[in-house]
Amino acid sequence: MTIFFEKFQKKIQHTTHIYSRALMDEIAWEARLIGIKGARGVGKTTLLLQYMKRNLPLNEETLYISLDDIWFTEHKLVDLAEEFVKKGGKFLFLDEVHKYTNWAQEIKNLYDDYPELKIVFTGSSLLEILNARADLSRRAIVYHLQGLSYREYLILTQKEVFDMYSLEDILSNHLEIARDINVRIKPLQFFEAYLKNGYYPFFQEVPKIYYQRIEEVVNLILEIELPLLRKVDIAYISKLKQLLHIMAQSVPFIPNISKLSERIGINRNTLVTYLHFLQEAQIIKKLYKNAQGITQLQKPDQILLDNTNVQLALSGARFEMGSLRETFFVNQVAYRHLVEYAEPADFKVDGSYTFEIGGRGKSSKQIDGMSNSYIVSDDIEYGYQNKIPLWLFGFLY
Repeated sequence: MTIFFEKFQKKIQHTTHIYSRALMDEIAWEARLIGIKGARGVGKTTLLLQYMKRNLPLNEETLYISLDDIWFTEHKLVDLAEEFVKKGGKFLFLDEVHKYTNWAQEIKNLYDDYPELKIVFTGSSLLEILNARADLSRRAIVYHLQGLSYREYLILTQKEVFDMYSLEDILSNHLEIARDINVRIKPLQFFEAYLKNGYYPFFQEVPKIYYQRIEEVVNLILEIELPLLRKVDIAYISKLKQLLHIMAQSVPFIPNISKLSERIGINRNTLVTYLHFLQEAQIIKKLYKNAQGITQLQKPDQILLDNTNVQLALSGARFEMGSLRETFFVNQVAYRHLVEYAEPADFKVDGSYTFEIGGRGKSSKQIDGMSNSYIVSDDIEYGYQNKIPLWLFGFLY
């Protein structure tokens, strides 16, 4: 345990808390068992270390462990945790739990056997976390950490703190909110950079290989996690890569499942199931005209990539601005709201609000006569009446 404590202290020394993610203040840290899931690279480890440095005694009561450590190839987590508790341990933080075999069962045992111990765990394999729900149900509170919002990106890059706003705030008071933000910063100045390479916090590390790292994450999900955790036939992996490439170049993608299954050589029902797996892994986002009562085998009415950075990485950095706008809107809004495909407009949110997405000159023709309908326009600093700047939806979290 001494080795892990030394590693923990070194990590803490290099952790700053000048800026922390919005989720930090939403987690009920007093709970006995907390899970934080999210794609690789969204900042889960940093979130844990910042919380510990800010709120907990950095002594024998607190310990951070990454379960991908080679030590665990010959040792068990439960044995380490038992020693930790006997020496006065109270707060145990377990990072990258999906790298450890049988992690869910052992964490469940720790929860049951040591009521004085508080445990926080993170996992980057979203499919693995979903698999573990049965073991941890009724015990763990699980939170989802999404990639950076546009607001968080501005805080990180411009060192300027901005408030979050609810969807209702933006719809009813967007002009005043936009005024407050434009006094402090020119939001359009940085918006395209965010759409291209601002979603994952590691964009600051080695910018020239940013898309390569995203592709590596996608390939890991396709080549390892889907065959291992969802029993996807390895022979179909190259076909799924082909499918994602097609989607990335034609987002928003209106799927004709029969023709698509013929084109890439996958049975129709199998293809629909695989699309469900890709959404579970947060590579794509499926939209339906009516999301109530949707089953796994129901074909989606529209498919988007999960975020604009993934879209560009998979399309070879070629993009059509209209498709990026829609991907951005859905990604930011769907984090806290139900987004559905809509006709003749683009999207319906929470079954109440209708949105049409477009550029500066987008007219209201497609939503005329609809109640609670809005034009969301790119390339404008301020809105007017029911016309709202697209960038402002990046301040929802």
